[in-house]
Amino acid sequence: MKKITAATIAIILLSFAMSIYIYPMMPAKLASHWDINGNVNGYMSKFWGLFFTPILSIILFAVFTAIPLIDPLKKNIAKFKKQYDTFIFIIILFIFYIHVLLLFWNFGFKFNMIQLMSPAFAILFYYMGNLISKSKRNWFIGIRTPWTLSSDYVWKKTHELGGKLIKVAGIISLAGIFLPQYEILFIIIPIITFMLFSVIYSYIIYSKEKKRR
Repeated sequence: MKKITAATIAIILLSFAMSIYIYPMMPAKLASHWDINGNVNGYMSKFWGLFFTPILSIILFAVFTAIPLIDPLKKNIAKFKKQYDTFIFIIILFIFYIHVLLLFWNFGFKFNMIQLMSPAFAILFYYMGNLISKSKRNWFIGIRTPWTLSSDYVWKKTHELGGKLIKVAGIISLAGIFLPQYEILFIIIPIITFMLFSVIYSYIIYSKEKKRR
């Protein structure tokens, strides 16, 4: 087993262990959702409040592990498997971070949840950009449009640009540390804008390539 995979599994097991240990100390309902101002506006039962994120981690880990096995272009995924495995680790670490914040909040510590989520999104987006920039043509990972999937050249050019833009989106999301009331905007607007631009860019590159044929 690779070290990165072992570390990923260890994080999942740790999240379960923490929930089991702290279970008797928790109230019947746990805060589980916050509005854009950092105020609690949603609750879960104790069981789901403590075990939803660990269970979600298992599901995502299983899905991401299965993708390279079922993709018709699995040979291409093998070419960026190191970056892919690292991204799986980052995803699970991201969920674990959320899990720890939930536990601390419901244990009595109060802080601005939205503000503390900003650096987590920044890291997630940055590594997502790194994965995309290194990815090769496949059916599950990356900016999948009819144009990128039809050409290795279009895929390469689109993902080189898209990867850089998503990294920029991660940097922009850090603004939420200083302006937490606008964090949702710092997360959603850049990532949606850059993804839409990447889709349009893939069509432009495809059209230019087609004219050269």
